[in-house]
Amino acid sequence: MTQLRREPLAEQAAEALLERIRGGEWALGQKLPGETTLAPQLGVGRSTIREAIRHLAGRGVLASRQGAGVFVTALDEPDDWDQVLRRADIAAVIEARIAIEVEASALAAERRTPADLRAMRRAAGERDLNRSGVEEHVDADTVLHRSIILAAHNPILTELFDTFTPRSRQAMIELLRRRGEHGSDADQLTHMRILDAITGRDAAAAATLTREHLLALKAKLP
Repeated sequence: MTQLRREPLAEQAAEALLERIRGGEWALGQKLPGETTLAPQLGVGRSTIREAIRHLAGRGVLASRQGAGVFVTALDEPDDWDQVLRRADIAAVIEARIAIEVEASALAAERRTPADLRAMRRAAGERDLNRSGVEEHVDADTVLHRSIILAAHNPILTELFDTFTPRSRQAMIELLRRRGEHGSDADQLTHMRILDAITGRDAAAAATLTREHLLALKAKLP
């Protein structure tokens, strides 16, 4: 076992534990050995191990449970979300939209209120009016899709959508500019059909129409 000699020891110990987790020594959900076992393995004191565990807990890799011990909660340190979004290509963006919006459409059909329906119809009208400029059209389209997300009444889906919006907006603008066309009557009709399914509380149809719409976007990637 490699001994740690340079400062800061706690950060070195954290990296050593992370490498062992990455290497499969401990599985997801598995309890780590105690401080008295880990400390001599790394050649550090128990206080250093405790600090290393705090480092990894703050990075989402470990979690301490009172009276139970320390458990593995991730098999690697997650990338910064903004960096992940910046690296994502247009296909990945559309696939993420499918994951979020298909379920949201189905939930919206089940949970929408009269106020939700008014908001969605109002957003659809604004989308219809904003067909000239690409950026304006994408922004109006985003407002419509967000109104559907809100109608799902799931705060996690809303948070995911809002966090994702800047990269999604950029990707959609890029895609439509590559295609050289946007805002067709057929595209507007597709969105109205989705709203009709939500209005009619047809969750299956709402989900299917949303999936087909987003897959069609993906299929047109150059």
